[in-house]
Amino acid sequence: MDWKDIGVALSLMLIFEGVLPFLVPNRVRVVAITVLQLNDQTLRLVGLFCMVMGLGLLYWVR
Repeated sequence: MDWKDIGVALSLMLIFEGVLPFLVPNRVRVVAITVLQLNDQTLRLVGLFCMVMGLGLLYWVR
């Protein structure tokens, strides 16, 4: 793995992160407000779940 791979990964992340705000900006705003209302423990669990799923997907793809 080199710096090019990291650049590709960051580029893909930005593309995927931008799809929903581009397609449904009002829904993204509602979800953001909902996330702001979550307590720290729930937000940490969601973050942990996303990291584990990402790690699993990366392992499966590689």
